[in-house]
Amino acid sequence: MATVFVLNGPNLDLLGQREPEVYGTTTLADIEAMCRAEADAAGLALRFHQTNAEHEMIGWLHEARVGAAGIVLNPAAFSYAGYPVLDALKMCDCPIVEVHISNIHRRDEAWRAHSLMTAAATGMITGLGAHGYALAVRHIASL
Repeated sequence: MATVFVLNGPNLDLLGQREPEVYGTTTLADIEAMCRAEADAAGLALRFHQTNAEHEMIGWLHEARVGAAGIVLNPAAFSYAGYPVLDALKMCDCPIVEVHISNIHRRDEAWRAHSLMTAAATGMITGLGAHGYALAVRHIASL
């Protein structure tokens, strides 16, 4: 069974509590359930992880590097300073969908609009809230 990896970066373990006016009240567990429903419907296995540690993210990307159906990545703060994560992404031979819950191009801080990961991503979903994850899994399933 092909596997889709859904990988989440720093501070996303606090979704539902952290800045709900920006990120909403949906928890990471809610997002995992949405992604699992999409993967199950498509006959895909799902690996869902969150980390605050760059080396852990790189390890999961190395696992997904060859043979994964695809990667859904919310790099969070790795977007701005995660060059090692970008290097690991560039080694992956599967589709990569970068997801951001908020619209990074409309945020007050200009630096948030520039994600390093875009250089390796097949596509990006930004600003559609937690629903963006399910759309990303559905897209990978359609390939």
